[in-house]
Amino acid sequence: MDIEHTGTADAEGMFPAGDSAWPAHVPEVRPWRQRSRGGTAADRMLREVVTMRPPLIGHRDVRLNTDLVAAMETCVVEIAALDHSYGGELAALETLLLRTESVASSKIEQIDASVDDFARALHGIKSNPSATSMAASTAALAALIRSVDDGADIETSMILMAHLALMVDDPHEHAYAGRFRDMQNWIGGSDHSPRNAVYVPPPPETVDEYIADLVVFANRTDLPAVAQAAVVHAQFESVHPFTDGNGRIGRALINTVLRRRGATRRVVVPLASALVARRDDYFGVLGAYREGRIEPIIRSFTEASTIAARESRVTAARIAELQSAWRDKVGTRRGSAAGRLLDGLLSAPIFSATEAEEAIGGATSSVYAGIERLRDAGVIRPLTNRTRNQIWGAADLLDELEDLAARIAAAAR
Repeated sequence: MDIEHTGTADAEGMFPAGDSAWPAHVPEVRPWRQRSRGGTAADRMLREVVTMRPPLIGHRDVRLNTDLVAAMETCVVEIAALDHSYGGELAALETLLLRTESVASSKIEQIDASVDDFARALHGIKSNPSATSMAASTAALAALIRSVDDGADIETSMILMAHLALMVDDPHEHAYAGRFRDMQNWIGGSDHSPRNAVYVPPPPETVDEYIADLVVFANRTDLPAVAQAAVVHAQFESVHPFTDGNGRIGRALINTVLRRRGATRRVVVPLASALVARRDDYFGVLGAYREGRIEPIIRSFTEASTIAARESRVTAARIAELQSAWRDKVGTRRGSAAGRLLDGLLSAPIFSATEAEEAIGGATSSVYAGIERLRDAGVIRPLTNRTRNQIWGAADLLDELEDLAARIAAAAR
């Protein structure tokens, strides 16, 4: 599909106000036949479907109003302040924000679980399917973001790898994990055909071209990073290249773009917590993008990122005070088993006794005594009902995960 590029961009790759708008998606009628029988007679008799063809965007210029550009600059300042604050706690902060973003992104897909269930799933206990899905989302987000550390380009292979991490253990979708769809998908309407669908993505044979074009756009350096991240996400959701997991991979791409562009260096911006608080608005700005209006989603993501960065700085300040507070509770010396456990608790807030032994060394009895001391002081809590092979979690950090998401959501509303 050839797209003619029109207009002249300024030095920053943006159209000045008043030039031609972003092109809308174009409908294309395609033949349709059910692969497997099901649904109503209308589902079975459907013979045509109207798919939507997004524009190719790899080299397309982006037009933005000056007030939105100013808002994005404020947003980047907030993100930079978060990224540069509390250097000693950033490892713990990155872990917490990564999990906060993954949990919220899953909730947008109406996948929910308690923080303790989620913590258990991160440690390999798969008794709660929703929590397991959240843990997989965390792995996928981490895989994508780490793939662009040091400014490396975003690659199609890394998107596929992240999808594999997300879906490999899904009982219904594991056969499609890590590969683009070879069938027509749709959003809304009937479960058995695209009849009355809200949106029908482009045909499967176009996916490779669209994703290759998307990667070109995602690797540009002539666009404001927040605008670039928003458009990458919107275009990815329009292409809908996977049979499932598109929303979570698409939202993982937001922070991947921000990391690659240097807007963040060590932390994740948990903007999904703001998006889930206004879920209908989020789907609304995706719809506006398909109509050829890109500013609504860029503005939405700018506001969400600004709120998320500000609230995350509050969390960073709280994390900075945790170790001294824990030591006051436990009343232990630094060289003891309990003291060594406290030293590593920020970076590894969920652990087993075996992992504690490996991390701090020493006699098994002293390690177990240290764990008991932390438990008695309320610093850690058990996450399972086991009498053996217990999983422990840092109570304050796990509570902070929930509190951060709640504060972001409240501010977004």
